[in-house]
Amino acid sequence: MAIPVVAIVGRPNVGKSTLFNKLVGERIAIVNDTPGVTRDRIFGQCEWRNRKISLVDTGGIEPYSDDIILKQMRRQAELAIDAADVIILVTDIKSGVVATDEEVALMLQKSGRPVVLCVNKCDRIGEPDPNYYEFYNLGLGEPVQVSSVHGHGTGDLLDAVYDYLPEEGEGEEEEDLVRVAIIGRPNAGKSSLVNRITGENRCIVSDIAGTTRDSIDTVIENKYGRFCLTDTAGIRRSRKIDDAVEKYSVIRAKMAIERSDVCVIMIDASAGITEQDTRIAGLAHESGKACVIAVNKWDAVEKNDKTMNEYRKKLETEFSYMSYAPFIFISAKTGQRTDRLFELIMTVVNSAAMRITTGMLNDLLAESVARVQPPTDKGRRLKIMYVTQASVKPPTFVFFVNSAELFHFSYQRYLENRIRETFGMQGTPIRFIIREREDKK
Repeated sequence: MAIPVVAIVGRPNVGKSTLFNKLVGERIAIVNDTPGVTRDRIFGQCEWRNRKISLVDTGGIEPYSDDIILKQMRRQAELAIDAADVIILVTDIKSGVVATDEEVALMLQKSGRPVVLCVNKCDRIGEPDPNYYEFYNLGLGEPVQVSSVHGHGTGDLLDAVYDYLPEEGEGEEEEDLVRVAIIGRPNAGKSSLVNRITGENRCIVSDIAGTTRDSIDTVIENKYGRFCLTDTAGIRRSRKIDDAVEKYSVIRAKMAIERSDVCVIMIDASAGITEQDTRIAGLAHESGKACVIAVNKWDAVEKNDKTMNEYRKKLETEFSYMSYAPFIFISAKTGQRTDRLFELIMTVVNSAAMRITTGMLNDLLAESVARVQPPTDKGRRLKIMYVTQASVKPPTFVFFVNSAELFHFSYQRYLENRIRETFGMQGTPIRFIIREREDKK
């Protein structure tokens, strides 16, 4: 049986994300005093009384707002409610029951889902605040007092949720997921790509740059395997970031890169390749992640029979430091080549996880040295005793040599190219570790 889903909903700025982080035990959702920081659905997991629970944090619900972003936030919350087994409605003891709370409570009652009423910001221990009793008027049963900041009452809240969970069946083994971080500049089409792949409005899409703030995980399954897609906030130059929330968003994007297996670097074809595109790609390269460079909005580019080749040459020039990364020209809007994207993702994932035996490596080394002699300096020649693979993701090779100083960058590049040509390591960086070892002779 699947893990039960619990959605955390409520009006803006009642502490939903703080409660979510407290229950999950990590700072996954961005927390700030500014209303409307959380916009998309954010997923996490916790365990209570030997049951795993999938938690969904949602943006604040404003039932009657005509604002584009707020309307889409409301739609995201509605999607979470439809998919949930149990709903936690979060309210604020300090402001008491307001009209929006009543409208949200009515919406939840119509959904037919079991609802647990959480009265947040009850930071004092002892007798309940006099305002506590007015929450009975919402008609959702006994309210549970909680302090999401201090953690008071979270056990009682999870007990109340546990009583509504569906009966536990036989657990299904979780297959290995391929974690894919989708990164790029603001408004490159990252959220549109996730929505196209999943076939639903999983992420809010708007022409306003910076709409996505959190890093949002979406698990999908297709003929290529199971994937966890992480839509990240667009990364701008540091000096252009003034808003504290956006700073947190960029940190979340960098964290998403760190925990991913593959990075899909999104480039806006209509805007061209910028210096910031190469900087963002450099983050993935320096982290040792397998990469695919996806040129999005290809449908919006005026083309002739030479356009793609000309653009490819520009890409090869701008991304010369990561020549291993394959390029693909896609359109998240029309779905052009999005299926082919998963073929490339699996290719680079397999390359990053490839292990080569020491025997095969040293056979290749002997052949390569015979073809191109190692460099010399002042009559002393570089001698490579042997090479072995130390780790994967990225593939890392240890070379034992007589002099690290003689092992010039150009010869390292030559050997790297030979390894790539022979074993087909496409899409992944390769790391060399040089160890000096005295020649016994």
